[in-house]
Amino acid sequence: MQDDSFDFVVVGAGTAGCVLAKRLSDQGSTVCLLEAGPPDTHPFIHIPAGYIKNIYNKNLTWNFHSEPSIHTHHRCFSLPQGRVLGGSSSINGLNHVRGQHADYDLWAEQGNPGWRFEDVLPYFKRSEKKTGPGDDHYRGRSGELPISDLDWRHPVCEDFLRGLEAMGIPRTPDYNGATHAGSGYFQRAIDNGWRYSSAKAFLKPALKSGRVDIRTHAHATRILFAGKRATGVEFISGGPGGPVATVHARREVVLSAGALNTPKLLQLSGVGPSDLLQKIGVPVLHELSGVGNNLRDHYGVRMVARLRDVSTINSLVKGPALLWQIARWMLKMPSPLAVSPSLAHVFWKSNPTVPRPDLEYVFTPASFKEGVVGLLDKFPGMTLGLWQGRPESLGYVHARSANCFEAPVIQPNYLASEFDQRTLIDGMKQGRKWLANPATQPYLVGETSPGPQCESDDEWLDFAKQKGTTVYHMIGTCRMGPAGRHDSVVDAKLRVHGLQGLRVIDASIMPTMPSVNTNASTLMIAEKGSDMLLADQP
Repeated sequence: MQDDSFDFVVVGAGTAGCVLAKRLSDQGSTVCLLEAGPPDTHPFIHIPAGYIKNIYNKNLTWNFHSEPSIHTHHRCFSLPQGRVLGGSSSINGLNHVRGQHADYDLWAEQGNPGWRFEDVLPYFKRSEKKTGPGDDHYRGRSGELPISDLDWRHPVCEDFLRGLEAMGIPRTPDYNGATHAGSGYFQRAIDNGWRYSSAKAFLKPALKSGRVDIRTHAHATRILFAGKRATGVEFISGGPGGPVATVHARREVVLSAGALNTPKLLQLSGVGPSDLLQKIGVPVLHELSGVGNNLRDHYGVRMVARLRDVSTINSLVKGPALLWQIARWMLKMPSPLAVSPSLAHVFWKSNPTVPRPDLEYVFTPASFKEGVVGLLDKFPGMTLGLWQGRPESLGYVHARSANCFEAPVIQPNYLASEFDQRTLIDGMKQGRKWLANPATQPYLVGETSPGPQCESDDEWLDFAKQKGTTVYHMIGTCRMGPAGRHDSVVDAKLRVHGLQGLRVIDASIMPTMPSVNTNASTLMIAEKGSDMLLADQP
């Protein structure tokens, strides 16, 4: 049996884990990084257009599914999470979005000192190497992760945004800067046509120190404890029946396995709600009722329109046209092969009475055949997706059994809240008007989804329940908060309540949902968490 010791053992080489490996090793600490998936050698990982292939690649993802819910017509949803070096940053939609300043102020107001926007801004900046325009008070220029502006423009996008301006929605110079509300183009983790995951930006440079030991295909089975102190991690190499090994932490064990796997590992280690642990046959080491609860995710719908007399991505990446775009990409010229799946954004209110934007819209000059993943329509089309930024519906993640290879029970409870339903209905109605704005009229044939037959609130809600889906932004299952809250799992320094030598540093600690995509927030959490780890060491 293999037995090694390091200063830190980090479970999960995803968005957060790769940052931790870099920051901790830079300061002279040794790090063992356990990753259940393979190295990030698949070529589609590094080509932005490979996103649609990677997200359903069972060799690169956790093949998780949600439980059915009455609020979404008893449908189950595929919930892929990255299971590869770089984690979900190797398979995600590439857009870099921090969210609203008030999102983080709320975290602090809920009993988490040090997490206001002005507190976390330096950590957002530290990760990024922003190219192009940007206010340096808000933007980082010397970090490891390249963040670029969209260099491939399409007339349909321009007309859509121009039409919104005529309807009173301004262009935002930099939604990651002083002003978030408005419209414009997404910023992306793309450089010279290539995806930049956390593995590429942070982990690869960290390996040069010689202080980072990566174990791929290493499936963590449980956290090891001496009393109430975490001392290491047990894992199985390869898969079921593979050899069992342990790694020990001289300082701390850090869980960075994501909002679905981190609570499951805690539960398998005897940390969580006692009734659940007894049900799955795991001895209770430490009762902590919040572990696995407070699951939140963005639930999105797509509105689609058919166009005429214009070429969209539907035709630009098929047949001979695709060969031309491949050539452009290889020559480092702007190409639809080097863009994120969504090109333009709108951060706006569902109605004028809302104090701040509560909706994110994503626009692209492309459309997919309904019900067929990744297959573009044969006719020109455009798509406007949207989701409620701060959902109130809460779900949970529970280990299904003591078998570490069995997928957990995942119940997001999408649309359980009537408030979420109302917000989404208002957002869809608004989106319909935007798709048919005056600037798009010359080539607009008509709305194909949901279609003109959808008019009443009940019909809009039924469409959302039947056609909506996850936006892959799972957070909150190891909630950060004061020890007195029944649903808190970690304190403001990300230490697990009631235990020693154990922290959670990933998206699962978010007490509430950021209004937007969650990868940038997770990077920030890892940056701040690394400073906390180093500050608390002797």
